Amino acid sequence: MHARTPPPGSSVAGATALAASPKAALTSGSVLGIRDQLASNRYFDRGFGCEAVKVLPGEYFVTSEQMAIVTVLGSCVSACVRDRMLGVGGLNHFMLPDGTVGCDARPLSGSARYGVFAMEILINHLLKLGARREHLEAKVFGGGHVMAKLAGSQVGERNAEFVLDYLHTERIPLVAEDLGDIYPRKVYFFPASGRVMVKRLIELKNGTVMDREREYAHRLHTQPLAGAVELF
Repeated sequence: MHARTPPPGSSVAGATALAASPKAALTSGSVLGIRDQLASNRYFDRGFGCEAVKVLPGEYFVTSEQMAIVTVLGSCVSACVRDRMLGVGGLNHFMLPDGTVGCDARPLSGSARYGVFAMEILINHLLKLGARREHLEAKVFGGGHVMAKLAGSQVGERNAEFVLDYLHTERIPLVAEDLGDIYPRKVYFFPASGRVMVKRLIELKNGTVMDREREYAHRLHTQPLAGAVELF
């Protein structure tokens, strides 16, 4: 388990937030059997006094507004990617599909194409909002050992390994990480400031997190990825 997450601080006051709508440019045909989804579950977070959006497995969200992007992670991982100069940022929520024993998490493997898509659809949307690649930085979370019965004991570890390798390959600086361990996490990301707050869910009161990740994993198996995303 890695942990370099900055400690929690004060809340961020917010205003009504609007997400930009453009999707990434596609190199061919329909990108997904697994549809990329811009998260749409909006609500007002009373704890932080700001607008927020909840990102579910397979979704992502980007914004330049004073708002929170929220997700709950089990074995999945999230990358919080932000242009540190512009203050625009976004978060995704994904896992690699489990194929065969010894499934490869390297960025060019078949399984990792799903992770590459999740990262590139996020980054491409940020670039469309004016972000510059040389100003991007990332914080990554999740990859817990919480879904061994679903896809083998290494699923969380493979997801964490992938996202770290991807950022290294793309030369995007990693400024914080909290990966591994056995607990789900709730992540609050404030793109305007770059601040992230992480709460480990030591006592999970229901199976919602696991159920969502199982359903997402099933979609990964039954709706193959097609096409690609072109960064510009």
